[in-house]
Amino acid sequence: MRPTALDQVVGQGALLGEDGWLKEAVEADRVPSMILFGPPGSGKTTIARVIANATSSTFEELSAVSATLADVRAVLGQARDRLAAGGQTVLFLDEIHRFNKAQQDALLPAVEDGLITLIGATTENPYYEVNSALLSRMRLLILERLADEDVTALLRRALSEPAGLGGRVGASEEALAAIVARAAGDARVALSQLEAAAAGVPDGETIDVDRVQTSAGGQTLPYDRDGSAHYDTISAYIKSLRGSDPDAAIYYLAVMIASGEDPRYIARRLVVQASEDVGNADPTALQVAVAAAHAVELVGLPEARINLAQATAYVALAPKSNAAYAAIGAAMAHIERHGAARPPLALRDSSAANARFLGHGEGYRNPHGSPDGVLAESLLPDELAGTRFFAASSRGPEAELAARLRRLRGESDPGEDADDARPF
Repeated sequence: MRPTALDQVVGQGALLGEDGWLKEAVEADRVPSMILFGPPGSGKTTIARVIANATSSTFEELSAVSATLADVRAVLGQARDRLAAGGQTVLFLDEIHRFNKAQQDALLPAVEDGLITLIGATTENPYYEVNSALLSRMRLLILERLADEDVTALLRRALSEPAGLGGRVGASEEALAAIVARAAGDARVALSQLEAAAAGVPDGETIDVDRVQTSAGGQTLPYDRDGSAHYDTISAYIKSLRGSDPDAAIYYLAVMIASGEDPRYIARRLVVQASEDVGNADPTALQVAVAAAHAVELVGLPEARINLAQATAYVALAPKSNAAYAAIGAAMAHIERHGAARPPLALRDSSAANARFLGHGEGYRNPHGSPDGVLAESLLPDELAGTRFFAASSRGPEAELAARLRRLRGESDPGEDADDARPF
């Protein structure tokens, strides 16, 4: 059922529609090097193979899962011979994020010199997984997960066309809707579900929703790791942690685990929240979250769900402070508006040769020479004198830090009703 022409591809209208940039590039046979970034089943490999059928270039295909550096060099050698004879080469590299730095570096000069046109496909954010030098020489195309109507159209085609079920069986509207719901925008999953549901159904019969449920097994979970359900659930989880509701937080944790969410992603969010929403109101929360993240790597699922639940409950019940979050946000916002001021001369590095002749380190006083190890002076650049970025809350152990900070600043105690740090 994989399309062989552009007009057979469902979805991705922004790229392949009537005025789509990629459609125009393919029809003009002027396809540049590109990264196709999108969720599973969104059409990355299909689009690459459609380009293969449409281009006059020789099409080579490798999978980063199994290809070696020697395989890459062999393709590049063939491309060099082909170019000398006046021919062009398009290399499709599936799962490009699986290539290590050395393998990606081997592709860089070939792309830069026009030896090959590289088409890479990935489900992972290329800004994290693809070398920036290679990415800068390629066009990034973002593919969206297929809309429900696109998946439905694909299923109807599979029911009727010879490459699919060829009209042997039908399917009720409820059955199609059930398959579409389970597929969550993944064309490959949808076709596999249809094939499983059709197995054993007599010719001329109709697939019903019960047949879909039976063949698929289990309860449908409206969740996909790259779509709105993913973001809605992690948002609810984070806000439940912030709102000190361990029941809700653990429920959303269970939804994510049952839906196949990467436990490392959950652990990373826990570590962030331990500093963003708890901070120094309970510094132990960060230690617990980091320990849970380590446990996820050490034991994996299903046992790691217990570690995540323990850390989730702790972070949810810990006293809350966003003082550190607000402070770094305010400082970075100030730098964005005004630029970065240079440190005072007394604080600049004086270890380099001739640095002291420039005044570096002049006037610096080491606080260890004072009775309490603290000097009551601001160390900000002169133009920022009096600026405040950090405002400690009065919750948990951070209350002691707040009192110490007031003493250092020579400020009076504002009382128990003082405002806590607010987001910048």
